Amino acid sequence: LGIRGQSRMSALGGLIAVLILVTGVLVHMSLHMVDEGYVGVYYRGGALLKETSTPGYHLMLPVITSYRRVQTTLQTDEVKNVPCGTSSGVMIYFDRVEVVNYLDPDHVFNVVKRYTVDYDRALIFNKVHHELNQFCSGHSVQEVYIEMFDKIDENLKTALEKDLYTMAPGLHVQAVRVTKPKIPDGIKWNYEKMEEEKTKLMIAQQKQKVVEKEAETERKRALIEAEKVAQVSKIQYEQKVTEKESQKRMSLIEDEAYLARQKSVADGEFYKAEKEARGNELVLTPQYLELKRYQAITARSKVYFGPSIPQFFADSSFADREFKTVPVSSEALNDTADTRK
Repeated sequence: LGIRGQSRMSALGGLIAVLILVTGVLVHMSLHMVDEGYVGVYYRGGALLKETSTPGYHLMLPVITSYRRVQTTLQTDEVKNVPCGTSSGVMIYFDRVEVVNYLDPDHVFNVVKRYTVDYDRALIFNKVHHELNQFCSGHSVQEVYIEMFDKIDENLKTALEKDLYTMAPGLHVQAVRVTKPKIPDGIKWNYEKMEEEKTKLMIAQQKQKVVEKEAETERKRALIEAEKVAQVSKIQYEQKVTEKESQKRMSLIEDEAYLARQKSVADGEFYKAEKEARGNELVLTPQYLELKRYQAITARSKVYFGPSIPQFFADSSFADREFKTVPVSSEALNDTADTRK
């Protein structure tokens, strides 16, 4: 009994250990983690479950259930070595096309259900091949390689967004970058020679622009110098005109002052003469004039000595009249002589 009991206890302990081990393995298989920026989707028996999980730890039924992570942040899909036939029949290759896109977390289930977890293979990679070939088939090598190359990325982005809007709502294209396509060596050499000639032409044009700019600068400098000289001459001329006008005004002022002085002197002389004339009118009366006449006659009288003494004198104021003889005595002559003494 003791041996059998011990055997049973040993078997029970081993069973418990196996159960614990199996439980641990199952728990390990059922516990999984979804990283930030991803959404977890689940498959059971190959069928996609509607349940999705957010970032963090989650549990699922082991063995019969599996999960996949779907990125919902920005990701860059690189489509490499895309062949493209131009309208002229030349085959060219785009070495790399980069498509930056992201999937809205709310649309993960619908997109994965229709296009699987590798949805970008059908919606991005295949569409890039299709759209590039559509573009190249309608344009020549010259247009694809040079003239319209800067528009390829924008046209490709527009075409992808248009298709994704109807085929996979919630998948957005952020940007598209297209590298320069590879073309046959012969055509490439021709384009390189053409670019070299264009470069030479651009250099010549730039030199011409530099020469024209220098000439324009020189012309502006000469024009500025001429304007400066003209302005200086104008200022000097205005200064001289101002000086002449000042001198003219000063001369006019001096002339007016001189005329005023002369007028004052003339007025004074006239006033003096007028006053003298009025005074003479008052002084030179007939009686006064008669007195002055006799004084003048007396002042011109002469005394004669000797045996021949004149017997008359003439009145000078009446020279045109008949002379009158006036007898003069010797006593009168002596009186006159005494008066003169």
